Amino acid sequence: MPLLEISGLKKSFRGPEGAQLIIDVPRFELAEKAQVALAGESGSGKTTLLHLVAGILAPDSGSIKLAGREIADLSESGRDRFRSQNIGYIFQTFNLLPGYTCLENVLLGMSFGPGADRSFAEQLLKRVGLGDRLNHYPRQLSSGQQQRVAVARALANRPKLVLADEPTGNLDHANAREALKLIREACRENSAALLLVSHDREALAGFESVVQLADINLAARRVAA
Repeated sequence: MPLLEISGLKKSFRGPEGAQLIIDVPRFELAEKAQVALAGESGSGKTTLLHLVAGILAPDSGSIKLAGREIADLSESGRDRFRSQNIGYIFQTFNLLPGYTCLENVLLGMSFGPGADRSFAEQLLKRVGLGDRLNHYPRQLSSGQQQRVAVARALANRPKLVLADEPTGNLDHANAREALKLIREACRENSAALLLVSHDREALAGFESVVQLADINLAARRVAA
């Protein structure tokens, strides 16, 4: 059984010209521990799709199953709980809390799941090369280091699936390459599947499995055309 199964998924947003269909995915599957990149132009629905998978957004219709559990049928609070226990999310803008240290950012992420585990949090931060920055605040870190904290936080609750939304978008060339390598290695080490979306050709080139968003999302074909 695939780890992630999507079928008949649709999501629209209402704009000045009425409802606009953004997501129309007849079928998509992701195997356990797989690493897949979704390629698509800006505005093609990449982030919306990740938000649906993560349960941040509710679909208009369709099915999203993770490890056999139907996410689409859960309440908003139910989706929040399910996400905290099963999904790690790496945002393009990092989304670190500025008033908390590196260690506290990771521990806070743990508090929404099984509970804080200081030893594992420190282990993760050491793994991403920040063992000497545990008590530093985000403002004291470079962009590349902030992304490393975000990676550690995404893995804090030992998720089955890690979602990465343009994770190299705010990094320079060298840091982008290193961050991508780190994300993939960390997912492998923690037996987590990875679904990454990007329009960066260099980032996509490193993946053995690259899926064009327009091939699975019928609504995205008008953007890719």
